[in-house]
Amino acid sequence: MNQTQIDADHAAPTPAALTPAALTPAAPRSVQRVRHPLKMRLLEVLRTERLSPHFVDVVLGGPDLRGFVSASFDDHVKLMLPAAGHTDVVLPAMGAAGPEWAGDARPIMRDYTPRRYDAEAGELHVEIALHGAGPAAAWGESVVAGARVGVGGPKGSFVIAPDFDWHLLIGDDSALPAIARRLEELPASSTVIAVIQLNDAADRRAFDTRAGLSVHWTTASEWSSTVRNLRLPDGEGFAWAAGESNAIRSMRRLLIEELAIDQQRVRAAAYWKHGTAAHHENLAG
Repeated sequence: MNQTQIDADHAAPTPAALTPAALTPAAPRSVQRVRHPLKMRLLEVLRTERLSPHFVDVVLGGPDLRGFVSASFDDHVKLMLPAAGHTDVVLPAMGAAGPEWAGDARPIMRDYTPRRYDAEAGELHVEIALHGAGPAAAWGESVVAGARVGVGGPKGSFVIAPDFDWHLLIGDDSALPAIARRLEELPASSTVIAVIQLNDAADRRAFDTRAGLSVHWTTASEWSSTVRNLRLPDGEGFAWAAGESNAIRSMRRLLIEELAIDQQRVRAAAYWKHGTAAHHENLAG
């Protein structure tokens, strides 16, 4: 295995001008952990676009967006919405121990993928899933241009080199924005298999990608069996999976124990968990 890894506790901060392409590790088939200085930004909703029945693209901008960095497709930012009883979002003060909020002004916070960042246009796209009755879904359903929102991070990136022989992307609805971003960023030389479980088939989309792509759209009941029955290409690949915590724990075991993928070539993340609000966790072991 050829793996270049910078420990998150010792990595140097990333310069603001660094782009995802510039962060691609020089060593072949490698991964790299990169830290970014933590910054809180107060942004404005520029516009929204309904992508499908259960997804809306919220485009954010404003002077605070300058210097934003997102080096990997599975980065996450903290989207900060107004606290209950407040009409506007209040950013924290940055204390020695981290962010500090005054009184009852602590905002509602949820993790989201930076779907696309256009530095020239000064626009950050965040896709909001509209499933359920949570505060973020309700906000995404009703937000209009001019609303203000806080964005914190990303604090770091896990950069996966694009030159593996193949890439396996697995996710549920919550992972769809990250998968779409990865497919946009991979080169034409990439071979990709995507297995995506959606609650509603109407949320399927066409992907903008140069890569050689095979997509399997599944239901929850078919998801694991579809992955189990895959015929993986020859060579060395990298598997990425994200979604509900318990389902992704099981999926990670399937990838390692049944498909015999080296655990160093598996990245698994819980983007949410049944019965728990604001859950995000990288899974290992």
